Amino acid sequence: MRQPLGEEKVFKDPVHNYIHVQDELIWALINTPEFQRLRRIRQLGTTFLTFHGAEHSRFSHSLGVYEITRRIISQFERSGYSDWPKEERMVALCAALLHDLGHGPFSHSIEEAFEMDHEDWTCKILLGDTEVNRLLKQISENFPDKVAAVIRKDYDKPVVVNLVSSPLDADRMDYLLRDAYFTGVNYGTIDIDRILRMLRPFHGRVVVKESGMHAVEDYLMARYQMYWQVYFHPVTRSSEILLRQIFRRAKELWASGYSFKMMLDPLPGLFTRELTVAEYLQLDEALIQTVFLKWQNEEDAVLKDLCGRFMNRNLYKYVEIEQSDSESVEEIRQAFEAAGLNPIYDLEIDSPADLPYDIFKPEDGLTTNQILLLDRQEQLKEISEVSDIVRSISGIHRGRYQLYYPQDKLQNVKDKLPAEIRAFFNI
Repeated sequence: MRQPLGEEKVFKDPVHNYIHVQDELIWALINTPEFQRLRRIRQLGTTFLTFHGAEHSRFSHSLGVYEITRRIISQFERSGYSDWPKEERMVALCAALLHDLGHGPFSHSIEEAFEMDHEDWTCKILLGDTEVNRLLKQISENFPDKVAAVIRKDYDKPVVVNLVSSPLDADRMDYLLRDAYFTGVNYGTIDIDRILRMLRPFHGRVVVKESGMHAVEDYLMARYQMYWQVYFHPVTRSSEILLRQIFRRAKELWASGYSFKMMLDPLPGLFTRELTVAEYLQLDEALIQTVFLKWQNEEDAVLKDLCGRFMNRNLYKYVEIEQSDSESVEEIRQAFEAAGLNPIYDLEIDSPADLPYDIFKPEDGLTTNQILLLDRQEQLKEISEVSDIVRSISGIHRGRYQLYYPQDKLQNVKDKLPAEIRAFFNI
């Protein structure tokens, strides 16, 4: 087994005050190239174009998730809870620290564009020819597989998975607090100290002492507000749309044999979905933004326009519609095309949706998708059965629809558009 550090290391952190590193293995993992790469991946993707302070990285978030997990485990061990398997401490800490190792540039946007999953890449990095893998194997030959199993959520001890991935996990608690801090909003403020004190390991999973219910209610409301005020902000969605369109156009051009003035490895492998782990680890936001900067000089007018818009924050505008009306949207597409616009790239419908908390169905029984309260008689209750607040927001599917378009290009062809289309876009 790895030894504790001779002297505890600390990171000064704006969210948790201090992050404490007490184990030699954790310190070594932090200093691997694979983990240091996360400094070059923003936690909130393109949100910095909406909230200018949102420049924080996956590196700082991963440290925060580790710290919350460390605090929970320390509390479990101090309290002597028999339901916490002490031998799983290092597995849980490593999974918490490394859970986002596979995120790519601009995170979820690049995943959507290239049909990738960051958890799959995290596991490939953990199990591949990497420094992280070599360090984990110093614990035991199968230790990387254990950590990867926690990431995949199929580890044989669900209580460990619960710490890193559940409706009330270290990951969600850190990103709510951290994202609220760096975007400058108050929606994500939660009483994390109270929540952590109320957590208990019980019958193979992490539950909440019933007296902590109100702190958990605030947590779920914060999650709801953050999604609609920050994560689904329409300006952020506009920048994400541009990003996906750039990747889509670049893929199309590459497949057609177009000769780029500038192309950097490993982008060809990204386009063909044939990346090795070593190539994937070369991808960061510095590389992508450098390429976008140069692609502003490409011959292809579509790619040139999209990259210029993204780099100079000339984003698409939007109009809200009541519901997804395919017939009216199709009429708009036809009008755009008749006016000389490209409806594939000049019009996109967006409908973000998120459930603040999954609907609890008693007939399905208790699952890992629910937050469970432990009462004084050591009986478990699903939180929406007890909380009016949680019951009222459970299952809320607040879908809204927006049509995004380049206002300047639409303005240039307004005389070619039917009067009803001009009125719809208020031009």
